[in-house]
Amino acid sequence: MTRGLASLIASGTRLWLDSVDPELVAAARAAGVSGATSNPVIIADLVKTGRFDARIAALVDGGADDDTVAWTLTDELVSEAQRVFLGVWENSGGNDGWVSFELDPLLEDPSSDLSHGERVARYVDRGVAWVKGQRNRMIKVPATPAGIGALEPLAAAGVPLNVTLLFTHRQYEAARDAVWRGASRLGSLDHFKSVYSIFVSRIDVWTGTHVPSLPPGAQGQLGIVNAKRIWAANRDFWGHHPTALDQSIVFASTGVKQARVDPCFYVEALAGADIQTNPPATNRAIEDSGRDFPRQIDSLPPAEVLHDLDSRVDTSAMGAALLEEGIAKFVSPQRDLLAIVRSRRRA
Repeated sequence: MTRGLASLIASGTRLWLDSVDPELVAAARAAGVSGATSNPVIIADLVKTGRFDARIAALVDGGADDDTVAWTLTDELVSEAQRVFLGVWENSGGNDGWVSFELDPLLEDPSSDLSHGERVARYVDRGVAWVKGQRNRMIKVPATPAGIGALEPLAAAGVPLNVTLLFTHRQYEAARDAVWRGASRLGSLDHFKSVYSIFVSRIDVWTGTHVPSLPPGAQGQLGIVNAKRIWAANRDFWGHHPTALDQSIVFASTGVKQARVDPCFYVEALAGADIQTNPPATNRAIEDSGRDFPRQIDSLPPAEVLHDLDSRVDTSAMGAALLEEGIAKFVSPQRDLLAIVRSRRRA
């Protein structure tokens, strides 16, 4: 019987690493991981280690400004991860082996004076530019109003898409429908590819704080129930809109954030389908557990738990709060990254 990561993969789950650290990517690929994702937090944390100071110095010496340095480093790190997973992409016919490249989170900076239309246009322009010439790069776009506004033209331009910061069914439907409208304008759907990153653990952190009235049996269950319901809806939609490649759900934010909770809690509950983007620490916990991870994606909690969740949680308020929080969590590290580059320039 397989155990750990091998067992999770055997259940039908594809694993993408939530990092583009070159060392972690190489180890993850050896363990069967088949793709990776990047975001501003990951890039900023990598640069903070000092491992890329020589590269920063070379770019600065070449006349690059802070923004150019930051995005060149991002491009290079994502490109290196793409190289590692390119064989997976080729062997799967483009169904797997992708590495996600997140567009500039400062487009969503609340202090910015950009209009909605300007944000949409910049998402489209940058998405098309950053994917040009890249075989297994996926462009990550947040499910904000401007991000969703950019999805149709991006899909119509043939850009592979990872829609991120999805928390609610309504958000997912708006994003998916926009992507499908754009894809329907393509001459062929043979290479059309999209995935939808549903955030999991952050939802339970929110209910723990804002919905203390949930009974103990329901508290900590909404993240899983929400993800499974959206997964089922996604499977149904694409079953009626068949494409050559899978249009998949990505289960994101699978790392446990609550104290005294099994680190494999979300991983185990979502085993059996689509993609999990696990942080390196979560993958280590899976491997170290020595456990078997059978398929559980199809099962929901008892009816009384579902009733408590549906009757007591205002998902619209939850989605709005978590989206605002998610934007802040990406805007801040992008500023940090620019500040680090600035400090290295002075040094």
